[in-house]
This record gives sequence, C-alpha cells and structure tokens, in this order.
Amino acid sequence: MRVTVKLFASLQAGRFEEEPMEVPDGTAVQEIAARLGLPGSAIGIRLVNGRHARADQALRPGDSVALFPPVGGG
Repeated sequence: MRVTVKLFASLQAGRFEEEPMEVPDGTAVQEIAARLGLPGSAIGIRLVNGRHARADQALRPGDSVALFPPVGGG
C-alpha cells in the first residue's frame, strides 16, 4: 500500500521533507520510523492524517504520516 511520509525539523537532515512510500498492509507508524533509521527516542510527535497517533497504530492505504522530533523550549 502507498502512504505519504512527512519529516519535520531535524528529522529531515540527510533524508527528505515529504515522500510517498510503499509499505506492506498493516505497517505501523513505528515501522516507518525504523525503516528510515530513526530510533523511537528521535520521534517526539507522530501524526496520522493530522491526528495524534500511537507508535503501534496500523496504517491504511493513502494515510499521511508526519513525524516530528521531540520539542523543547522554555
């Protein structure tokens, strides 16, 4: 199935901003991150179709996955 993966801020370094990706049916958000070489600790916010998602959320064809690094500040 095809999903769209969007990376933000430091996660784009050496990668891409937005890219379609072919993945097996039932792929979870965390598997997308692993496929990109991103450890779980590198991901602060996960969105699927603009809504917060758990790392183990299964994706559906056409989903849009957005990954953000941990956010800090004061």
